[in-house]
Amino acid sequence: MIQNDTIIALATPSGMGAVAIIRLSGKEAISIVSNQFKSKKSEKDLTHVKSHTLHLGNIMDGKRVIDEVLVSIFKNPYSYTGENVVEINCHGSIYIQQEIIQLFLTKGCRTATNGEFTLRAFTNGKMDLTQAEAVADLIASDSKASHQIALQQMRGGFSSEIADLREQLLTFASLIELELDFSEEDVEFADRTQFKELVTKLSSILKRLIDSFALGNVFKNGIPVAIVGEPNVGKSTLLNSLLNEERAIVSDIAGTTRDAIEDEIAIGGVTFRFIDTAGIRDTKDVIETIGIKKTYEKIEQAQLVVQMLNASKLLNNDTQLKEVQHTSKELQEKYPNKRILTILNKVDLISDEQLSNLKTRISNTIELSAKNKTGIKLLTSELTNLVNIGALSNNQTIVSNNRHFEALTFALVAIKEVENGMAVDISSDLLAIDIRQALFHLGEITGAVTTDDLLGNIFANFCIGK
Repeated sequence: MIQNDTIIALATPSGMGAVAIIRLSGKEAISIVSNQFKSKKSEKDLTHVKSHTLHLGNIMDGKRVIDEVLVSIFKNPYSYTGENVVEINCHGSIYIQQEIIQLFLTKGCRTATNGEFTLRAFTNGKMDLTQAEAVADLIASDSKASHQIALQQMRGGFSSEIADLREQLLTFASLIELELDFSEEDVEFADRTQFKELVTKLSSILKRLIDSFALGNVFKNGIPVAIVGEPNVGKSTLLNSLLNEERAIVSDIAGTTRDAIEDEIAIGGVTFRFIDTAGIRDTKDVIETIGIKKTYEKIEQAQLVVQMLNASKLLNNDTQLKEVQHTSKELQEKYPNKRILTILNKVDLISDEQLSNLKTRISNTIELSAKNKTGIKLLTSELTNLVNIGALSNNQTIVSNNRHFEALTFALVAIKEVENGMAVDISSDLLAIDIRQALFHLGEITGAVTTDDLLGNIFANFCIGK
């Protein structure tokens, strides 16, 4: 799947804009562009200019001027792909973009496939596989947290940690393999005490990286937050206040929301995906019953649950209050691993004294008025406090890629087998098998071990032009 011909693609989003960038990469990229380029100042052969230089001129199709452009030259190996790379900055007309691309297709170029520029960067040693995957994550990042994780990975933080682990294991693996060559002489080249210490250390680090995936995954994909409660407690109003737009229908009629409504917002650099659900109550309405069933499905999927209560309806209503306390307890028992925030809404309808009395009977609440947008900042602050963003600020390695998580899990299983084998003093040849397995899975992460199928699956998810 890896080729050495010259590829071309639009590097900026398709469609009309002020400018567009067309990228070429390959051994002949500079000479192909040079043949169709006419400098504004003098006759210029782009193959003889210095790398990392800009040149103003026209792209010519015979005697016809297609567009006035600015051409950037990057000579191998000092380019993104490690090959000769040319970037043509042209005007953003769709017609002009297509004319230039079609011209170079007739001059020996081929249309690049998804992620082929980055694939060439990987095969030419400009980056390892985790850094290549981070390029796609960086492009897709839509919050400060996801951007920071992708940037750290692209800079090689994760891959250097994995490479260091693999190197240490490889040193001992070589000594174990050496022992097999002298098996008849019953000698040990690998110090078993040091090796046990290394295996324990590897096991601990792998477990930490695997555990970080739960955090990295939500940073990357957004933290789902289910807003639940009885009808007319203000769930839809809260969603609209958080988003600062009329996203959900608000009505005094109970049971207005019959299906889940979702939208995202970045708070404190983290993306939260809020889900407005149907009000929970006993009903004979078939459609509303389906909506309530979906509410419980959304609670299952959510990481955080916001339980909303109507403060004005709980005053002097012991029956209602007991029902609320029972529902809160039920939620905690049914979903013990979920963080549940209890909100007293519509506090604008009661006095401070009434609110104070109510808080003595319902502990650990956040008071707000979704309609008047008071207390919203307190809620958003509490939401960010529930998320562990300390790992980001401390620049810790956080795993956010499913493939990396899977490979780390398999590597840990193999390391545990090595640990168990050493505990019962198994032979070196059996120990070597498990060590090789751990090395294989660690190598899969950075690309030290690859297959065409693996590369195909990874780069198929890239956009064309990157």
